[in-house]
Amino acid sequence: MVGSKKNSKRRLAVRYVLATLLLLVMVYPYLYMVLNSFADWTQVDRQFIPSKFSFKSYEWLLTGGDVGIARPWMNAFFNSVFVSIASTFLMMLFGIMVAYALAKLKFRGRDTVNNFVLFHMFFPAIILLIPNFLIIQKVGLYDTYWAMIIPKAVSLWAIFMYTNFFKAVPDAFIEAAKLDGASDFKILYKIMMPMSKSITAVIFLFLLMERWTELLWDMIVVRSDNMLTLNVLLSQMFGPYGSYPGPLYAASVLLTVPIIIMFAIFGKKFKEGMQFSLK
Repeated sequence: MVGSKKNSKRRLAVRYVLATLLLLVMVYPYLYMVLNSFADWTQVDRQFIPSKFSFKSYEWLLTGGDVGIARPWMNAFFNSVFVSIASTFLMMLFGIMVAYALAKLKFRGRDTVNNFVLFHMFFPAIILLIPNFLIIQKVGLYDTYWAMIIPKAVSLWAIFMYTNFFKAVPDAFIEAAKLDGASDFKILYKIMMPMSKSITAVIFLFLLMERWTELLWDMIVVRSDNMLTLNVLLSQMFGPYGSYPGPLYAASVLLTVPIIIMFAIFGKKFKEGMQFSLK
């Protein structure tokens, strides 16, 4: 008995050590990026852990940098925030409305639409890249915010997740609300949305993160510097911005901060929603 307890404690200790090492391996790249964003420029990428720190990299971004090279950064950050929030809001709005119709309304062709959503989810998005670009160009939306927002306004994954959740809601709630004279929009707003807070947090965070990290589409539909998102501007730093590694790390930190803040705010609901989605 004593020997088995010692062995179990040893196995548990080994697991903790391995888990800690794995966590350090996963966290260190981000920690390295943060440390170098605050490091003195003489130590950026030259020491494993910098010993001198300053805010010079962030000041460079915020104040315009040398000869104005850094001026697009704050504008690019605003573009990323605006485009991500607008796209995510539309994806959530259309997702919840379409899902309610597919889950709770009876109409001809409902199964066909549902099957089309499932069928379309198997296609990689890159297949529609060229057709979407040609449409954006022909309707005159090239190099505008609309070019980055409209093609990303519908998420089939969000529709799929909401549809499965709404199907699990008893029809008795819907029927009782309709007997009281509630419309479908009121039922959706007063009943379905409050009940779906947990799954909404999951969908919101995934959609926001996906849109926030979008690069390829934003790169091909915008041309002018004042329309660039932060991801696109970061990808261009290997050219004229390559000699400023400190601001590069600082901009990368700014790129990840909104996602961390959103997860900190909606973390509890996110965990609850993940529990439901894994059932």
